[in-house]
Amino acid sequence: MAFNKNSRRLRIKKSIRRKINGTDSRPRLSVFKSNTGIYAQLVDDLKGHTLAQASSKELGAKNNTISVSKEVGLKLAERAVANGVASVVFDRSGYLYHGNVKALADGAREGGLKF
Repeated sequence: MAFNKNSRRLRIKKSIRRKINGTDSRPRLSVFKSNTGIYAQLVDDLKGHTLAQASSKELGAKNNTISVSKEVGLKLAERAVANGVASVVFDRSGYLYHGNVKALADGAREGGLKF
């Protein structure tokens, strides 16, 4: 039984990571949220490399809003397409798929990623 939100999220995250895996041709799009920002990266789990990354900090955002999350998704998709990545596996890291996580995914889809 989970005692708080964070331990519940980590339990769900472990369950998700058992099922999905990132490869060179189809990397894992991993999402992390904090109170002040949102971060996303494309990870090749077989080699242990990060192929592309984007965050709200590099956009100069002061707070974490849905519009900022969408911009992070667009920026990540732009960098991924430049690296030759067309499709990804989405890893929401135990977060519920709504709000900022959904906005980031929608932005990545608009930028050209398929998942």
